[in-house]
Amino acid sequence: MEIHLKIIGIILIALALVHIVFPKYFNWEKELKSLSLINRQMMTVHTFFIALTVLLMGLLCLTSSNELIETNLGKKVSLGLGVFWIVRLVIQFIGYSTELWKGKKFETFIHIMFSLLWTYLSFIFLTISYY
Repeated sequence: MEIHLKIIGIILIALALVHIVFPKYFNWEKELKSLSLINRQMMTVHTFFIALTVLLMGLLCLTSSNELIETNLGKKVSLGLGVFWIVRLVIQFIGYSTELWKGKKFETFIHIMFSLLWTYLSFIFLTISYY
């Protein structure tokens, strides 16, 4: 299991860093212009904190994988992370319209890859919390 947590750590750190390009890639300057100031700033602030949370999860997996597996507190943290990622998996299907990806090769590929990633994260963390 420790190798899985190391892999997850690297993936989560990379995922956190990808958030840096979101505003430019999704053209937020133009797309969010019609929103109120509070809504524009919430997008930016919430994206920052999501990225920070994912980064910290990744660092936790890289630096404390043994503790996550071997200690009671680690198992409880793993349970929390497992619940977090399983909820994210559910949101992948109920929070986004199929119009965003269905019939589009690249978007469908990304949808499937992230669905598999959220499944993998959920499975590993929930398995750790169980044993």
